[in-house]
Amino acid sequence: MTEWFETWFDEDYARLYAHRDAEEARVALGRAMRVAPELTQGPVLDLACGAGRHLEILRRANPLAFGMDLSRPLLQMAPGGLRPWLLRGDMRQIPVKDGTLHGICLWFTPFGYFSDEENRALMMRLGALLENNGVLVMDYLNADLVARTLVPEETVERGVIRAQSRRSLEGDRLVKRMVLTRTDTGEVRDVLESVRLYHPTDLQEMAVRAGLRLRRVMGTYAGEAFTDDSPRWIGVFEKAW
Repeated sequence: MTEWFETWFDEDYARLYAHRDAEEARVALGRAMRVAPELTQGPVLDLACGAGRHLEILRRANPLAFGMDLSRPLLQMAPGGLRPWLLRGDMRQIPVKDGTLHGICLWFTPFGYFSDEENRALMMRLGALLENNGVLVMDYLNADLVARTLVPEETVERGVIRAQSRRSLEGDRLVKRMVLTRTDTGEVRDVLESVRLYHPTDLQEMAVRAGLRLRRVMGTYAGEAFTDDSPRWIGVFEKAW
């Protein structure tokens, strides 16, 4: 059976989230590299890199940084100069040798797509990929804020895309069902997003099991401290053993 993340990340996704732009990536990478200077040294993987908006900035500081994503359409949208540094593949099967990465980045909530068992296995794999003192930067939802402020229905327009969204909490997952309409052609399609909601303590517990210890938590891309009302939970971990 085809999973939602195998078909959703395409040109329509890029249009809908176009406000997540290069300037946001520049701010996020600038702060991350100050907190984790290891990102500027040696092989660093931008996992679920999409069209490479973070990777393009990261590579200006680190020519050994590379990206990986499952979406062929998003990878094809990456700037031409990034193409030699892009891999296509499922993050559950990362073709990199253990203990060889100085850093791994996961920007804009690419963690939590799978079952709880698979998510935990992924965290273990990320820990194994890092060399001693390597860093993991995980940009994730503030799960408690999401649950507390959930907007059940919303309609937004981004260029030629109109998205009518319905959000719900289904067990331990945030589920977003959308009807997308192309206002230029009238074409309509249904899409789905489904992310496992983890409390920060759950993420930290998984990280510890993967041999990682928490270095810093931020609540915004600009590096502000995490609070109950922060829009993001950005954890910076280091390989402890």
